[in-house]
Amino acid sequence: MSKEYQKEHTLVNPVNGNLAFKVSSFESNTHFDNIQRLNYYSIILINSGKGKLKIDFSEYDFTENMLLSFVPYQPFMLESDENISGFILNFHPDFFCIHKHQKEVACNGVLFNDIYKPPFITLEYSEMQNFHTLIQQMKDELQNAELAQYELLVSYLKIFLITASRIKVNQSPKAQRDFAQIKEPFILQNLKDSIEKNFKTKHSANDYAVLLNISPKALAKTTKSYFNKTLTDLISERIIIEAKRELYLTSKSVKEIAYELGYEDEHYFSRFFKNNADISPQIFRETVGFARAE
Repeated sequence: MSKEYQKEHTLVNPVNGNLAFKVSSFESNTHFDNIQRLNYYSIILINSGKGKLKIDFSEYDFTENMLLSFVPYQPFMLESDENISGFILNFHPDFFCIHKHQKEVACNGVLFNDIYKPPFITLEYSEMQNFHTLIQQMKDELQNAELAQYELLVSYLKIFLITASRIKVNQSPKAQRDFAQIKEPFILQNLKDSIEKNFKTKHSANDYAVLLNISPKALAKTTKSYFNKTLTDLISERIIIEAKRELYLTSKSVKEIAYELGYEDEHYFSRFFKNNADISPQIFRETVGFARAE
């Protein structure tokens, strides 16, 4: 492995000494062959190699020319019998918060936090080259700190995220056609709408079976076959996404957030959060960051 290829390019938060932004390269799967739970966003660009991606409750195949994206503390692991190579982008929410900048970048719910689609996109050769160019520009800027370095790096990151989000959205028509070909697309679309509308008050799979007027067993089978997740997984993921957003963007207490999400018992909610995020709500707030939005 060449010395240049191993090099990491890192920006550190001067206030707390934690990682703010990093671009690095890899030539083997040793970086990801155990469960990763990082307190920052991660984007992995696969140049070569293939294997299995294990994430949350699901497992997918990955190949070369793919872009994978993960939110803070989202567990993931890459398994491969061969060497894989590519680039990694890491950025802390204090460096760039996708929730606060949703209107500018619109990647939340598309590139990140989409509980209904796999967390990756397949890229054309020209798209790969565009991302390689952006990564090189980021590396150059990290090596030669000059005036307004933070602003320029954020600009490069925004371009990267917007481009990736557009690609994923443009790939959606095929997904929509596939969706239309399955037996019960109407039920599944209604399920997605129902979860979005009711996740703060309805937490059980049976609740949604009643809402959709379908047997719990039939709904569970349909959900698993299409989304590769159980209905309970989908509901839990949506609640956790909202809880993380509230912990990051507001100064509400854990008790207040729990109550707003339909949990009267703060301790039960904290256990639920830890079981799904592998970290307590308070530690999440302290390590991922606390945006002074209020």
